[in-house]
Amino acid sequence: MLRFPIYLDNSATTPVDPRVVDRMLPYLREQYGNPASSTHAFGCKAREAVEHAREEVAALIGAQPRDIVWTSGATESNNLALKGAAAASAGRGRHLVTVATEHKAVLDTMQHLERQGYEVTYLAPGPDGLLDIDVFRAALRPDTVVASVMLVNNEIGVIQDVAALGSVCRERGVVFHVDAAQATGKVAIDLTRLPVDLMSLTAHKTYGPKGIGALYVRRESRLLLEAQIHGGGHERGLRSGTLATHQIVGMGACFRLAREEMADEVPRLRRMRDRLWAALADLPEVRVNGSMERRIANNLNVTIALAAGDALLGSLTDIAISSSSACSSGSATPSHVLQALGPAAAAGTAMRITVGRCNTDEEIDHAAAYLRRHIVDSRNGGSLAR
Repeated sequence: MLRFPIYLDNSATTPVDPRVVDRMLPYLREQYGNPASSTHAFGCKAREAVEHAREEVAALIGAQPRDIVWTSGATESNNLALKGAAAASAGRGRHLVTVATEHKAVLDTMQHLERQGYEVTYLAPGPDGLLDIDVFRAALRPDTVVASVMLVNNEIGVIQDVAALGSVCRERGVVFHVDAAQATGKVAIDLTRLPVDLMSLTAHKTYGPKGIGALYVRRESRLLLEAQIHGGGHERGLRSGTLATHQIVGMGACFRLAREEMADEVPRLRRMRDRLWAALADLPEVRVNGSMERRIANNLNVTIALAAGDALLGSLTDIAISSSSACSSGSATPSHVLQALGPAAAAGTAMRITVGRCNTDEEIDHAAAYLRRHIVDSRNGGSLAR
């Protein structure tokens, strides 16, 4: 039996997998020790759980456990990576490079660094959302110290070629940071091969709890990172603060499930996403934003040329999706990602629909028919009835 609204906003956050909740609960109820307390069993048990979770997170991305630094989420990881690397490298140069379609956690941090006297180059992607390797290479200068490019875009789901971009950075001696918040469990990541120095991670995009994340710091890059939070020397001095054992256990559990199940889950998500798109693709003036070939399996971002876009979005009570107005209307804020793709993507009402682990074929079929009917009704001046 269908339950409404149907949740199709899994790039905003995912429901916590019940198996993850089960792993977390003992560390709230019984094993509540501080992992920094080494003189009794409560602390030692918490420490063991923290280190086991560190191993699970590292295993998903092909890293060494010692290279995983706990944070409160990808936003903090991005801040630590960019501010920390810029500060540690300021003597070599003060030029940074990123992409105009990055998450605000990167763009706002870059703007902060600009106010501190750094110079930032913001690169425009192509109309498909992908960054040209030659454009990236040309942007690097002798005084470039840090470059940041996200692996999977949070709005349009495109997958950047971070292997090629990282190789260029390695050749030039530039610290390379990758925001991978949207990638875990959807894209294979092997840091034994990828030339990445810093990688931001979070749990709540991968069916884990909110409020916990990690920063991968390649061992050789530790001297190129300056701590931003002080007060106890936790996490080898890179991030002080009492560790939230239950949250960390949850992140380890959800990353383990992602590693074990993504081979089956990703094709299932792609099938459901494509099933939904097939129901909309023949509608006039409905277009996909970003490359469909280099894109995560569960993301569908479409622009609909529609005069009554706000009315349509307000009528969608059966489904929960993300929306962004491509042109300012009242308090609506234009999507900087769609603006960067060009006029075609920015000329209409954009919808981000992201399917997830908990969705069923029945839900997808209902959502597809429901959304199609509302788009047609809106264009025909209908009542937008359920």
